[in-house]
Amino acid sequence: MRIACGFDHAGVPLRERTMQALADAGHEAVDLGTAEDYPDIALAVGRAVAEGEYERGVLVCGSGAGVAVAACKLPGIRAALTHDTYSAAQSVQHDNVNVACLGARVVGSELAAACVMAFAGASFTGEERHVRRVGKVLEMEKDGLAAHWEGLDEHAGP
Repeated sequence: MRIACGFDHAGVPLRERTMQALADAGHEAVDLGTAEDYPDIALAVGRAVAEGEYERGVLVCGSGAGVAVAACKLPGIRAALTHDTYSAAQSVQHDNVNVACLGARVVGSELAAACVMAFAGASFTGEERHVRRVGKVLEMEKDGLAAHWEGLDEHAGP
């Protein structure tokens, strides 16, 4: 599998180990570089995945949260914070996530390696309930908030 990888300045400490783990597992991990500001690297990796140049992406910043938020703003990207092997695999199996996000200040290099291997090794189940749920997410992405706002319960809030 071709996997685009990107790191902000705080994510650099996990660069070598995550890239090596993916290569050792037989994946073509391509380093798209680093950026001082996490939105810039999230855009580069997200664009590469959304345009089909890469099948998946891995993003690393200090907490993982910044790159996850930024990547999820891009059409076609479903990014998740993956600080354990269960969520790394399950996010693909159930939610068809295509970008894993990690925090270099949260996980060590060996856990990061295990997470990216779990992420890269997982496949979407295609079960009806998961297809239905991902379909709803895709509709939200396509239609934006306005198409869904009227159906929200007044107690649910914005």
